[in-house]
Amino acid sequence: MVDVSVIGGSGYAGGELVRLLLSHPEANLVQVTSERNAGKFVRTVHPNLRKVTDLKFSSVNDLEPVDVLFVAMPHGVAMGKMKGLRPAAKVIIDLSADFRLRNAADYPLWYGHDHSEPDMLREFVYGIPELHREEIRSSDLISSAGCMATTTILGLYPLYRAGVVDLSRPVVTECKTGSSGSGGSPGLGSHHPERSGAMRSFKPTGHRHSAEVIQELTFDGRVPEVAFSATAIEAVRGILGTSHLYLNEALSEKDVWRIYREAYKDEPFMRIVKESAGVHRYPEPKLLSGTNWCDVGFERDPHTNRIVVMAALDNLMKGAAGQAVQAFNIRMGFAETTALDFAGLHPI
Repeated sequence: MVDVSVIGGSGYAGGELVRLLLSHPEANLVQVTSERNAGKFVRTVHPNLRKVTDLKFSSVNDLEPVDVLFVAMPHGVAMGKMKGLRPAAKVIIDLSADFRLRNAADYPLWYGHDHSEPDMLREFVYGIPELHREEIRSSDLISSAGCMATTTILGLYPLYRAGVVDLSRPVVTECKTGSSGSGGSPGLGSHHPERSGAMRSFKPTGHRHSAEVIQELTFDGRVPEVAFSATAIEAVRGILGTSHLYLNEALSEKDVWRIYREAYKDEPFMRIVKESAGVHRYPEPKLLSGTNWCDVGFERDPHTNRIVVMAALDNLMKGAAGQAVQAFNIRMGFAETTALDFAGLHPI
C-alpha cells in the first residue's frame, strides 16, 4: 500500500481526489487538509462520502510524511508552499497551474504575476499521460494540466504531431464549460439566478490555458498560433472544446482518421467518436460525467481544407482529479486504469 494525502481537499477537485483515492486498492489515504474546515468530518463538505470515510480534515501545519502528496491548492498559492511541502513526500502531484509552464517568463504574460520559484519549473513534468507517460514514470514532481487545456490539447495533438496543420493560420478554439470549473467558492458567476439558463462568454481572449496549448502543440520549434475562447454554460460538469484549423495538404477524412487512430489506439482513456448518424455521433460531455474518458471527434469540411475537431471530458475527472490519479498509477507502477474504470451513466 502507498500512503497518500490530499492538500486542499475541500474543493471540488479535492473532493474527487478523496473519492478516487478511497476506492483505490493500492492507496491508503492518511490525511485530507483544509484550513477552514480543520476538525470537521470530510463527509460534511463532501456528502457523497457518507459511510465511506470517517476521516476529518486536518491543517497543513499538522502534515505527516507520506509516499505521495496530492496538492489541490488555489492557483498562485501552491508555488509559495511547494518547497515547504517537499520533505513531506517523495512524490508530489500538483493540480494547480503553478508549475505547468516550463518558461518562467510566461507567468507574467498569462497569469499577471512573476513565478516565485522559477528554478523549480524545470523539475516538474507536465501531467498529460498521453503526451508524457515515460517522463511521468520516473518523475517525483508532476503538474496536472488545466481542464480546458487538456480538452483542447488531446483533441489537436495527433494533427500537430503529424505535421499536417497549416501553421500560417491560427487554430480557433472555443471551450464550453460547466460551473464546477470555477471551484467551490461561491461567487456572482455561480449564483443560481445568474447562472441558470446562461451561455456566457467569460474569457473570449487571453485565457491562461492558451499557454499550455501553445507549449504542448509546439513541435520542432514550430509554434502554433492559438485563438482561444471560453464560454460558461448551465451544466455543472463537463467541457466541450471545438477547434477549427486548416490542413497543409488535401487529406481525406480517412487519412485524418488514420492519424487519430495511430495516436490513440493504445490509450486506455481516449475514444475516437465519429459515427454517421444519431444524436451521439460526436463527443458529448454529459455522457462522460464521473469518468476519466476523453472523447474526440472531427469532421472535414468538404469545401475547404478546414477540420473541425471536437473533444469532450469531465473537467473534475480527466480534467483534474482523474488525470492526477492516472499519473499516480503510472508513477507508482500500478495498472493505469486502477480506480478509474467507471464507465459513466446513460441516461443522466
